[in-house]
Amino acid sequence: MSLEINSVKGKRIAEHLYNTYFTGGIFERTEMPEDALPRGIERGSLEHVLFITLTVSIEYQREAHSLWENSRKTFEDPETRYLFDPSSVRDAPFKKIREDMQKYKLSKKPKNDLKIWRTVAVTFYKKWDGSPIEFLRDCNWESLQILHRLKEATHLLNGRPVRDYPYLRGDKIGPLWLRMLRDNVGITRLKNLKMVPIPVDIHVARATLATGVVKGHFNGKMNELFENIREAWFESVTGLKAKGRPMMALDVDEPLWHLSKYGCTKRDQISGGCPMFHACTVKEFCIRTGKIAIQNHHVDLET
Repeated sequence: MSLEINSVKGKRIAEHLYNTYFTGGIFERTEMPEDALPRGIERGSLEHVLFITLTVSIEYQREAHSLWENSRKTFEDPETRYLFDPSSVRDAPFKKIREDMQKYKLSKKPKNDLKIWRTVAVTFYKKWDGSPIEFLRDCNWESLQILHRLKEATHLLNGRPVRDYPYLRGDKIGPLWLRMLRDNVGITRLKNLKMVPIPVDIHVARATLATGVVKGHFNGKMNELFENIREAWFESVTGLKAKGRPMMALDVDEPLWHLSKYGCTKRDQISGGCPMFHACTVKEFCIRTGKIAIQNHHVDLET
């Protein structure tokens, strides 16, 4: 593995992507899959917090648009809305939860998704009176403390320690949850978000490689690149401003996601040709030639 981070280039890209995203959009798009509220939810309410929290907890190896659309359908159905109420989830039979999570295809992996959903919901019921807000408050709204406690908290089940927040505790989903609490729910009290790493998924990874912010030679599992990508965006946003405050790595998550989803995904993985090149807002930074092949969580990079 031979990789380098070009944070000077990354700084220019971060500033341009951020400004473009919040003025006209990337490829004229600004909507994220989680943005639309289910009917009957008020933005910023406890119901909204629980909708975001429980849905993002199973956002792993999922197509985001279908996951969030299916979650909205599940919430809007009176017969399945109980899934977003921790006390009701605690009292419901496992079989019923599993079946109701499949009614609108909210669940893709029935056994694992049931375990994650129920564990997270019941943890918030038993320890925080059914409210993730109480957990955040107990962490004094400190972002790194929140991420640490997500990772470390356990409870005993049949005498064995079990993680309180499976998947929500992950290196991608934990930071993603905090960004959604800020951007979607509107929680402004979270502290030190500037210290939270960008939640790296396939789209953030692809956009980072396609723009050459991380470049070089690599052949291996995609997650082995994640630390380089996190470091690259920490360095790149340093010294920049976003809406009158210091820019943070979380600020470029959505722009990079859009850049990849509607642009870099169409790039030829071998030749580098891209049908979206002329419409791309950061085309001047694009890696025009070189291999960026991403398949089945494996990356073959020669740039």
